[in-house]
Amino acid sequence: NPPNRFSPIYRDRQEHDWLDPEDPAPRTRFFRDHTKTLLTANHSPDIPYAFGLNPYRGCEHGCAYCYARPYHEYLGLSAGLDFETQIFVKTDAPELLRRELRAKQWRPQMIGMSGVTDAWQPIERRLEISRGCLEVLAEFRNPVGIVTKNALIARDVEPLAGLARFHAVHVFLSITTLDAELARILEPRASAPAARLRTIRELTAAGIPCAVLFAPVIPGLNDTEMSAVLEAARDAGAIFASYSILRLPHAVGEIFSTWLEQHFPSRKEKILSRVRELHGGQLADARFGRRRVGTGWWAESFRSVFCLKRQKLGYAEHLPPLSVESFRTRSYEQRSLFD
Repeated sequence: NPPNRFSPIYRDRQEHDWLDPEDPAPRTRFFRDHTKTLLTANHSPDIPYAFGLNPYRGCEHGCAYCYARPYHEYLGLSAGLDFETQIFVKTDAPELLRRELRAKQWRPQMIGMSGVTDAWQPIERRLEISRGCLEVLAEFRNPVGIVTKNALIARDVEPLAGLARFHAVHVFLSITTLDAELARILEPRASAPAARLRTIRELTAAGIPCAVLFAPVIPGLNDTEMSAVLEAARDAGAIFASYSILRLPHAVGEIFSTWLEQHFPSRKEKILSRVRELHGGQLADARFGRRRVGTGWWAESFRSVFCLKRQKLGYAEHLPPLSVESFRTRSYEQRSLFD
């Protein structure tokens, strides 16, 4: 639980502190997020959408590598355990989304869902906020692109299928590894790999276009699984495949390094060295066009092999385009009162 880079005060807990029975492991707590707007403008040229939708801040999945962890520092919290156990919930998200889609200035376009934290993390099973947002999107027939690593999204097949009928949805299942034990320690509260593959099958059977995101690629740990992941996802029904290279911004570098020391100490230096090679000597390169794919001979070699494998397996070069042709305007909603 590294210190917040914006805070001058930090309690340095020693090893015996963590073993003190009077000071148990933190419990997950949820806080109501009273945000007044939901859609966040995105100006990143390497992200395929201009507006993002994230119903939660923080994520229970607890993935050691998550690039979103530093966002919690802007809330005065830690990118470590606080990110996993202090979750902010936008309970009014569906209502806010409906209001923003009704606004005169809104131009129908793809919205990215789960671009920061996973909208189908465990608490969603009880709160159903992301489902509510999907129902609003289906009501307006506004296109959405989704990334998740939780099989819970299969619960929402009805609104997803409604969007799919109007070519208004893509779903990416993020699969980091097929090794259930590695997934358990790397992504402790996310769905098991087999469950994610099952979700691809279920959504595909319902007519929902699904893709696989092999991410993050961790050189020296899971990179050799690329072919197996693409084959398994293709067999499950995925029609497109993409990937993203590991990057470790700010405190994530310390968190992931500690995780490697605990679980793969003999590979730690090799993995971190390769990550630095991919990002110009740093653990992360924030420059657009480089941050997700890396640079150098290893990055180019992996990209070439990935593209060849994707082509050999018969994946599409691109996902089918999302359509805004069926977007329902405010006037349409008013006329429907007299139907």
